[in-house]
Amino acid sequence: MIGTDAPRAGVTSFAVQVQGINAIDANGNSVPLLSGSPTVDFARYNGLQTLLDMNDVPAGTYNSIVITLGSATLGYLQTQQGAAPTIQTMPAVLTQSTITENLSTPLVVAQTGPVGIRLDFDLYKSIQVDSNGQITGQVTPTLDVKAIGPSDPGAYIDEFDAGVVSVNASAQSFVIQGPHGHQFTVQVNGQTEWDNGEGLNQLSSNSIVQISGVLDRADSTIDADEVAILSQDGFYAAGQITYVQPSSGTASSFDLYVRGLLPDSTGLSIGQIAQINLTGNEKYFIYWMHNRLTQFLFNSGSLVPGQHVSVGGPASGATNPQAVTVKRVVLRHWGYVGTLVPNSINGNTFQMNVTGFAGLLVPGPVTVYAGDGTHYRGGLSGLNDVTSVTRLRVVGLLIKDPFSGNLVLLAHYVDDVDQ
Repeated sequence: MIGTDAPRAGVTSFAVQVQGINAIDANGNSVPLLSGSPTVDFARYNGLQTLLDMNDVPAGTYNSIVITLGSATLGYLQTQQGAAPTIQTMPAVLTQSTITENLSTPLVVAQTGPVGIRLDFDLYKSIQVDSNGQITGQVTPTLDVKAIGPSDPGAYIDEFDAGVVSVNASAQSFVIQGPHGHQFTVQVNGQTEWDNGEGLNQLSSNSIVQISGVLDRADSTIDADEVAILSQDGFYAAGQITYVQPSSGTASSFDLYVRGLLPDSTGLSIGQIAQINLTGNEKYFIYWMHNRLTQFLFNSGSLVPGQHVSVGGPASGATNPQAVTVKRVVLRHWGYVGTLVPNSINGNTFQMNVTGFAGLLVPGPVTVYAGDGTHYRGGLSGLNDVTSVTRLRVVGLLIKDPFSGNLVLLAHYVDDVDQ
């Protein structure tokens, strides 16, 4: 299963237990697609596709998918002038816990290669708000479920974080264990890009990596396009920067809203804020960027609220959530939802006002740079189509322009989220 989302109303998380995902054939036979009952925060994957699970199921044609949800919580950002933001949580009340989605194109499972289900949990439509725009706690699950093949755009794995279990250098592969306990084999080759000039020889059982890639047609392993080592010391946390101290100049610390965490046995908790202390000895990297400008564009003087980052270091330095010590800080892609500033398209740039959770952290309009590597989705075919979009989402890297100090968003995806 692959999930994406579109958060609203300052919502930082929608964490729900996925009790089951079953495929139903024409005779009413039900086949489980999911192992266990993982809790998934759908707000974490805003515009980014991830892999949740992979299993063997009987060959056949399946026409519908039944999703069973359990207990859920909502998290939202509480801001106050002159102070660091805090996170508030509340129980989520689901209007229905079992959702049946008929597939427009059946899921055809054969023995010749992998197929899958892409699940888009639309939080913008699902999370209910009152007349003042405040969340009520009620959630009406609104999902878009499609059958996909390994070559479909909806099958690409944008972001998958996992701990390394073993390395097979001769086979150019390594085994990882994902956040829900399932192990996967990752294949690399001469076209695989490694961040920070590292490679397969640098991996060990203490490494935690982020990978992007596709499922291999032949053996259902993951063919990696990109690999970044997030930690070499057995601990990592990922999420949004919510507060930087001091607000300008070289940062001595920043607050991190934790969305991802390995292992989960330290003092940190998913859905809470941790304070990351900086000594000046940390290394800074940018995912999918391999040139010398990386250190110039992202360092301790360019940390800003709203950036999606991961931090890595020793687990012993993460026992106190108010004083976490790290060795690596990696800037990563995330999805920013907002509206186009009228008449702002100029060449390959435009401006957008960020809304939702990130809009509470990112002030004023942000300049978006779209280049040859930008992909358009949701019915968009190019930059000129953006003028007709009511709400758009830009998935990319949020950086502070080192010359002007203004915020800039380097676009990887541009989406019409209302499609």
